[in-house]
Amino acid sequence: VKSPQYAHILSEAVEEATRAGVTDADEIVDRILVRFGCEILKIIPGRVSTEVDARLSFDKDASLFRARRIIKLYEEAGISRERILIKLATTWEGVQTAKQLESEGIHVNMTLLFSLVQAVACAEVGATLISPFVGRILDWHKKATGKEYTSEEDPGVQSVKTIYNYYKKFGHKTEVMGASFRNVGEILEIAGVDLITISPALLGELKSLSGPVGAKLSADAAKTADIDRIDSDEKAYRFLLNEDAMGTEKLSEGIRLFVKDSRELENMIRAEMGISAMAAV
Repeated sequence: VKSPQYAHILSEAVEEATRAGVTDADEIVDRILVRFGCEILKIIPGRVSTEVDARLSFDKDASLFRARRIIKLYEEAGISRERILIKLATTWEGVQTAKQLESEGIHVNMTLLFSLVQAVACAEVGATLISPFVGRILDWHKKATGKEYTSEEDPGVQSVKTIYNYYKKFGHKTEVMGASFRNVGEILEIAGVDLITISPALLGELKSLSGPVGAKLSADAAKTADIDRIDSDEKAYRFLLNEDAMGTEKLSEGIRLFVKDSRELENMIRAEMGISAMAAV
């Protein structure tokens, strides 16, 4: 939104909302996000993720309302819900929101996911996709220990491997999409994972490499992995996440950063509309 080349999307969305008599800041935000999603879908053949306001990370009912509105806006633009993933923070409330949405045929991408218990909870409610943040996990451990990690021992890599193996061993259909990489080594170490989202810079580095890339993960190998089932009801979820200092801290930090982004977008909308004050949350 901040890039000059995309400024017209913000302007057009605000203008359209004004003509339609829409003054609610939240709805205008959703309209802008959907416009961006539609532009991306003109370029790619697959799916796009659109985020529910992170300020609703602990509010199931409000998250459901926003998610359904986002889907409605896409469908009004001629985009099938099959091409949309509603992005939710992996709080307990986010998981319960995902459960309801998936039952309605609305697919989700669970983000800000840093621990196995979060991943298991998502799989058990039938979430379509999870996005474990490899690099952010590494960042936390480097700061906590002062240690440098090889790609093979990288804690973020190990987290993705554990989640992938758990899913495949116990027959969960939820897709694992590695995200937030710090280097090419992390990407190569999880080769074979269901999906990967990679920055243009790291894609460029990968393109310059030569030689074969062997799979480090496979569903067949996962079936023999030494992993026990874990409980993921609300009590177990909250306790096990609380026991994971990294997971707890990075989830909270991630929500705060997403909320900051939401507020910046609202300020841009306010400036575009020429309004000095907008209802604050």
